[in-house]
Amino acid sequence: MDFTPTEEQAAARDLAARIFGDLSTHERLTAVGTGSDAELWKALCEAGLPAAVEDTGLLGLVLLLEEQGRTTAQVPFAATCVYGLLAVSAHGSAEQRERLLPAIGDGTVVVTGALPEAAVRVGGFGELSGVVPVVPWLRDATHVLVADDEHSLWLVRTVDARCEPVELTAPWSAGRLTLDGTPGEPLGERERLAERLAERLAERLGGSDAGVPGQEAYDDVLATARTAFAGLQAGVCAGSVARAVDHTNTREQFGRPLSTKQAVQLRAADAYMDTEAIRVTAYEAAWRRDEGLDYAAHALTAAWWASEAGQRVVHAGQHLHGGTGADLDHPVHRHFLWGRQLDAYLGCGSEVLQELGALIVDGEGDA
Repeated sequence: MDFTPTEEQAAARDLAARIFGDLSTHERLTAVGTGSDAELWKALCEAGLPAAVEDTGLLGLVLLLEEQGRTTAQVPFAATCVYGLLAVSAHGSAEQRERLLPAIGDGTVVVTGALPEAAVRVGGFGELSGVVPVVPWLRDATHVLVADDEHSLWLVRTVDARCEPVELTAPWSAGRLTLDGTPGEPLGERERLAERLAERLAERLGGSDAGVPGQEAYDDVLATARTAFAGLQAGVCAGSVARAVDHTNTREQFGRPLSTKQAVQLRAADAYMDTEAIRVTAYEAAWRRDEGLDYAAHALTAAWWASEAGQRVVHAGQHLHGGTGADLDHPVHRHFLWGRQLDAYLGCGSEVLQELGALIVDGEGDA
């Protein structure tokens, strides 16, 4: 395997680093509050970065999300690329790709995802009902990718649903999604919808063993999301470590920088190694998807490191700031909030590890 970025991936990463570094400053983040930065999102779309993900692949997206995480930039980049651009590109119909991909690329369509815990049922012909308590970036979205109770994927327009604001640990412009006979558009060819509904009806009435419709697309989108958000966590952790290093190099105690203390060095070293583990596992999972290899177990491995090690890193970053780390307005606190939110969003480490173990036992993943 080779994680060396291509020329196109490296150029996109460097451009993203420049835009995030210039525009996602402490002052701008303070002014934005708990919402998203519309001007930053516009700048990213005008630079063509969301659209570039179609060509740079999941590994390219992971590289871009690392740069977002370093600055904790408040834009729906991860959600709209994972649940929108990559999902539609891989599993949408030709008509959906032609209609939605350009709009997602230029930012006029923003997609988020109600996966994996959505308890949504299908009634009639594509009418969805159910409640998803928390959907990240729902307040920014024009569409939501919803998984029903049998793991088929549907695109729902937010104007057709009820969306109520919800505040999370991190400022992700989240909301509560309520569907009540809401029309949904199946992801993929419309002919497959009739087939799915017929299979469900046959299974319920006659006990037909038709399998789970849409499972392949659902599994791919979920694994893609886990990998991408692990990459985002790698950036969040890298930013936290960088701030801790800067602080301990400049802050003195008894006439010496804090960084000369052995306990500080060891704590920072552990945080650095955890961050590298998150990064390399996310890179591997992303590379395998781009190469067309099985990557379900690798995505879970990346998610486990991002959840378990990620919360260790952001705790260490705040701790290494000493009393300054207790200041809720200090930039390092944002990394702490994002790290804990990503830990919760990916699933706590024990839950992810249990799913990974089951996958390996079933022989579907590599030990």
